[in-house]
Order: sequence, then C-alpha cells, then structure tokens
Amino acid sequence: MARRTPRTWLRRLLGTLLALVLTAGAAVGWVAYQHSYELREQRVTITGGAQPLDGVLARPEGGDGPFGLVVFVHGDGPADATRDSFYRPIWESLARAGFASLSWNKPGVGGAPGDWLDQSMDDRAAETAAAIAWARSQPGVDPDRIGLWGISQAGWVLPKVANRVPEVRFVIAVSPAVDWLRQGRYNLLAELADEHAPRSRIDAELARRERVNDQLRKGATYEQARAAVGADLGDLTPGRWRFIGRNFTADATADLAALKVPVLLVLGGRDRNVDVADTESGYRRLLTGPGQLTVRSYPGASHGLAAPGVEDDSLRGLLTAVAAPRSVYVDGYLDDLRRYLESVAPKGAHR
Repeated sequence: MARRTPRTWLRRLLGTLLALVLTAGAAVGWVAYQHSYELREQRVTITGGAQPLDGVLARPEGGDGPFGLVVFVHGDGPADATRDSFYRPIWESLARAGFASLSWNKPGVGGAPGDWLDQSMDDRAAETAAAIAWARSQPGVDPDRIGLWGISQAGWVLPKVANRVPEVRFVIAVSPAVDWLRQGRYNLLAELADEHAPRSRIDAELARRERVNDQLRKGATYEQARAAVGADLGDLTPGRWRFIGRNFTADATADLAALKVPVLLVLGGRDRNVDVADTESGYRRLLTGPGQLTVRSYPGASHGLAAPGVEDDSLRGLLTAVAAPRSVYVDGYLDDLRRYLESVAPKGAHR
C-alpha cells in the first residue's frame, strides 16, 4: 500500500479547511441576505406629543412616493421601534403594497425619555395620534392613506385612535382582546391547561387572581396590596402594579362600536394569550358596516402569528429568526397584509 507523503496530507488538510471556510462564508452570506430588506429605514424624532419619540420611518426601497403609511402600535412590554427586528418582514410586505411604516421605541426603551409603565391606554392613544399628526407633514407620505397596525394590547388603543383621528383610513388588529379582565382569566386558564394542572390548582389560582383583582378595584398601592395579599402578587414590581392599576378596566367595546373605518382582524388558532373566539365574536357583533370587517384566521399560528413550532421550540425559533426571519410568521400572513392594503387603500385613492 502506498504511503501518503506529507505533501499529500497537507493538500487534503488545506482542502478540508478551504471547504469549511467556503461553507462558513456561504452561511454568513445567506444570513446577511436574509436580513437584507427592500426598505429605506430612517431614524426619526417624532415630536408633538407629551415627549419626543425615538422612531424609525421605513419607506419602500424604490421611488419617492407619496407612499401610504402604516403606523405601528406595540403590544405589551418594553419594545424598541423594530421589536427586535421582527417588524422588518412585515414592513417589507407593506412596502410591496406601496406603504411606508412608522414605529418608535416605547418611552424608556433604548434611551428614549419617559417610562411606558406610566402610560394608560388613553396615553398610548394620544401618543399615536401625535405621531400621525407628525407623519402627515413628512415628505413622501400620502396624508390621505394612513392606517394603523397593532398587536395584542394595542387592541385597546387602535379603536380609540381611529375614532379620534379622521385621517385614519383603516385598522389592522392582530391578536387583540376586548376586555382586559376577561383576557387575563383566559390566559391563566390556558397556561394551566398546557401544564395539565389538576382542578385543585386551577381553583387555587383563580382564587389568588380574585384576591389580587380585589386590591386593584380598591385602588390599593403596591405596598398596601403586598401587605394584604403577600405572595399572591408573585413577581409583580411596583411599576408593573401601577401600570395594571391604570389599565385593568380597559374594555374596547364602546370604541369598537363607534368605529367606522375598515378593519382587518388577524387571529392565530393557537393563541394562549387571547380567546380568539371571543374576540372574533365581539368584532363581528360590533363592526357591522357593509364590508367593514375582514377576518383572517391561521389555525396553526401563535399569539404573535408565529409559524407552528417556532415559539414552542426555543432552538428552532432562534435558528429561524437568524437564518430565515421571514419564515418566523405563519404561511400566508405577510402576503395577506400586502393584499389587504392593496384593496383597502390603493395608490391614488382619496377620501
């Protein structure tokens, strides 16, 4: 048998290393491509409200407009303008329909002034109305084609804004609830069901929840509530307690009943945060104008419209977000957003 010379061994080693480098380079290139969006993003300071807002205005990559505009309203929790980049696939889809997108850091997030935990739903609505007023004066924005996109907690903000701001042409409501307390109870029961909790634990958790809600109804401070119910508050911070105290009576029923603009309601069949059947029933009962309500349901999608398995498997979710971020969302969702905008507010359409 012929012996391998050192030179032969070295050639094979170099070949293997080269293949690894090329593979790594291709992977890096693929990830970079996947995170390249057909958008022109501009950091902006939105003025006119209670405080300046640190935002992003994402225009379509080509042309000077004027473009329609979708104003984004976050759900719960601290959120930057891009929601950790997960908004970008949505912005790209809207851009393909000829729309720009406007979003901003919540107060206190990313160095922005203020604290989002100090806001009521009315405060959030006033903030959004001020952002619309600012946006209408920006170059390349069509003031006659402005709408709202919002998710989850935004369900209590969107109809307030649409009723107060006549320039709002449409609303896209993703996974919204109608009643705060009813939504919270559903979420608790859904999580307990996922854990296969016994009846005794379910009863105990519902009783604990009622004790906490009783403190909210009494207007108790955090210190008073902690003294009264102790461990029932769990890991609630004083700031979070104040936020819940400002908002736990939120109910979108009256605002929805007064709404006149077209609404796209987007729901995921595997939502554990919001009772989508209750939400759909409420929206259908309250939005009765001819052709006013369009409902899109995705049976396998989560609360955030993630594709099946993406939220359930943390490793799969991370790999998808890094290697194929557009695939984070359930099939059809991004295309349906684009088609809805093309139908509800096409270019050249005016009031």
